[in-house]
Amino acid sequence: MAEERKPIAETVTREIVGGIKGVGDIANALVDTVSGSLVKLIKGTGAVGTTLTSTLADVVRGAIQGTSQVGGDVGTAAKGAAVGVLRGTKEVGVQTLDTVSTTAREVVKSVSAVGGDVGVAVRGAVDGIIESTAQTGGDVGAVTKATIIGVLRGTREVGGETISAVTSTASQVVKSVAAVGGDVGVAVRGAVDGIIESTA
Repeated sequence: MAEERKPIAETVTREIVGGIKGVGDIANALVDTVSGSLVKLIKGTGAVGTTLTSTLADVVRGAIQGTSQVGGDVGTAAKGAAVGVLRGTKEVGVQTLDTVSTTAREVVKSVSAVGGDVGVAVRGAVDGIIESTAQTGGDVGAVTKATIIGVLRGTREVGGETISAVTSTASQVVKSVAAVGGDVGVAVRGAVDGIIESTA
């Protein structure tokens, strides 16, 4: 199965590199490539459940690798990947809280794998997730919880410092929610729920 999935990440990496070189706009190239790739893959395969999770992870990994190859900023990459995932999965009707959690988890793992600054990437991903949620009228508390869970899972998987991950992610959630005029109290409760669920 891993051999079948590898071409997805490689294809997205090539498309990201080509898109960035073609227009020079990393943010838009990321959002468009990630959302377009997901729509095409999900419609083509009918991906659901674990297959969808694997597909999301591969696409996010490809986006991070492609941005890294052209020397792009990992924060921009993470934000673009997050917005692209949420846009693409919403378009085909498969966006769930697992989508959010998987995206956050894979950002941590992929940025760690390319030697990037995971903290910067998490801040970018949180910004993208919260902005997308605000634009669609989603549940900020539930999305915050899913984001925290994903970041903590990814951090554990790469052997990172979970306390630092929790504090920086929760801090960025508050900043991002405040920036879009959202209910910071709801976001904080969601973050606390995510921390409790992840450590229980």
